[in-house]
Amino acid sequence: MFVGNYFYFMKYSKFIKVLFFTLTPIFFLAQNKNEDLTKLSYDALHDLYFANSENQKRQFEIVKTYLNKANIENIDIRKAKAYYHFAILYYKKDSDKAIKYLDSVIKYSQNTKDHFFPAVAYCEKADLLKRKYKFKEAMLNYNLAEKIAIKNNIDYYYIVREYIAITKSEDLGDYNEALDIFKECYGYYKHKDTRSPKYAGEYQSIIFGLADCYKSLKNIDSTTYYNNLGYQESKATNNEEYKYLFVLNEGANQALKKNYKIALDSIEIALPKMIFYNNTGNVLAAYYYRGKIYEGLGKKTLAAQNFIKVDSINNKTGVYSGEFIDGYSFLISYYKKLGNKENQLKYIITYMSIDSTLQKNYRALNKIVNKEYDMPHLISEKEELIDSLHNKQTKFYWGLWIFFLIIILSSGFGLYQYELKKRYRLRFEKIVSNTIELQESKIKNSHIEKLSANSKNDDNIGITEEVVNQILEKLTHFENEKKYLETNITIQILSNSFETNSKYISKIVNTYKGKTFIQYINDLRIEYAISELKQNSKIRKYTIHALALEFGFNNAESFSSAFYKKTGIKPSYFIKELDMQSEK
Repeated sequence: MFVGNYFYFMKYSKFIKVLFFTLTPIFFLAQNKNEDLTKLSYDALHDLYFANSENQKRQFEIVKTYLNKANIENIDIRKAKAYYHFAILYYKKDSDKAIKYLDSVIKYSQNTKDHFFPAVAYCEKADLLKRKYKFKEAMLNYNLAEKIAIKNNIDYYYIVREYIAITKSEDLGDYNEALDIFKECYGYYKHKDTRSPKYAGEYQSIIFGLADCYKSLKNIDSTTYYNNLGYQESKATNNEEYKYLFVLNEGANQALKKNYKIALDSIEIALPKMIFYNNTGNVLAAYYYRGKIYEGLGKKTLAAQNFIKVDSINNKTGVYSGEFIDGYSFLISYYKKLGNKENQLKYIITYMSIDSTLQKNYRALNKIVNKEYDMPHLISEKEELIDSLHNKQTKFYWGLWIFFLIIILSSGFGLYQYELKKRYRLRFEKIVSNTIELQESKIKNSHIEKLSANSKNDDNIGITEEVVNQILEKLTHFENEKKYLETNITIQILSNSFETNSKYISKIVNTYKGKTFIQYINDLRIEYAISELKQNSKIRKYTIHALALEFGFNNAESFSSAFYKKTGIKPSYFIKELDMQSEK
């Protein structure tokens, strides 16, 4: 449905609104940048954070001060709110990091009986998971949010219920289930002051959900009823964007009813407003339904122009919806009749690409696609066009050559994969066996260090034996305390901790550990990772990115690279084999 992008925008705004208007009082500060942040209260830091929304570097300084204050005073709910501020900064640019911070919010706000946390954190985590197409995990988090909210904050409970309804409708296509939840929410808000600032937006959002579900279920009359109700409510509360959204939705509804003149009038009124509010998802929807109207009126050229605009927006956003896909089938037929084979082929390829994306990332959208345009027929038509646009004989020889090349490459690749799996299996068995090389190496190195410390003198590396022994002892303590799991550990930080200089540590690690400092740290982390993964089945459920952070690495790539360098296999393979071994 076209409201998907709109709902996403509204949901993000609601989350920030919850934080900004309910977690603390509002009093904006005229703040000097050089003023000492540590002297400010939590509320002042919170407001200053939002007052600097255009200066992310400043926001980081503020939230770090907030967290440090919370840690010093050891107040869990304040720690949770600090991590929440961190999470907001990563919503758009790094969802994995945002989820990590939200997990910290959940951790510190559990059992605090806060009015909003951890329910808000579960809800926003669910939204981020949806963006990664992890709908099952998203629904689990929504369910956790509603279980908490129903005890602590009944208003927020119905906000969560709305998000569940949106997910079922927008992402899962469960329109009847979504409709039941929207009705439940509608019943709740009917008993509230629905024209007050507190409830007006939520009430109108629920009305829109009802109208849109009825539209998807082809219940034209009910759709019109709720569009009219929503229009009156948004008009009464001066919510201009929503008002014209209801106008647009009714235009789409009338288009489905084939009342093309009324539909076109509504869309022509709503489209400039959607552009003004930068509501991209519904600008696309307006162009699509305007195209459908012109198609119904027999104005093929105007229909094509609007569907081309839909394609342009799709290309810019990279977001596709099954509701709008039949615009491509129109363009394919349109250019076929014009004899424009280049554009016909262009939209066939685009159409097939979108079909693949939708089937991979969403619900059973294959039904939508195949209903509009039979895919085997589309593939056949694509091949015919390619034949007509290229020299047939040349294409045949090239195709034959490619075919044999694929056979050769496939055979070679298959053999390579077999040998690779065989090598991986041997390496895995070596790691988990009692005679694991990693353990042997560690014991061997321990003996070498003791012997070397006694036998080598300061002439070898320019450091006295006493200093060498002191640093080796500190390194042993560093290993036992697992300080190497700290992600920001560097040779400079370690030398400061040891009260020595980095050159000494570098020389001693090179001489007595037989490796560079970076290799030394990474090897310790991987040895610990192997031990933890073997013993703890729960941690094996983590993503590679989460494991990387758990074991001291900054990202999944560096963890995987270090793991492979140490063991000769990838961590994902190691985890998979451990799980299979546990099941036997």
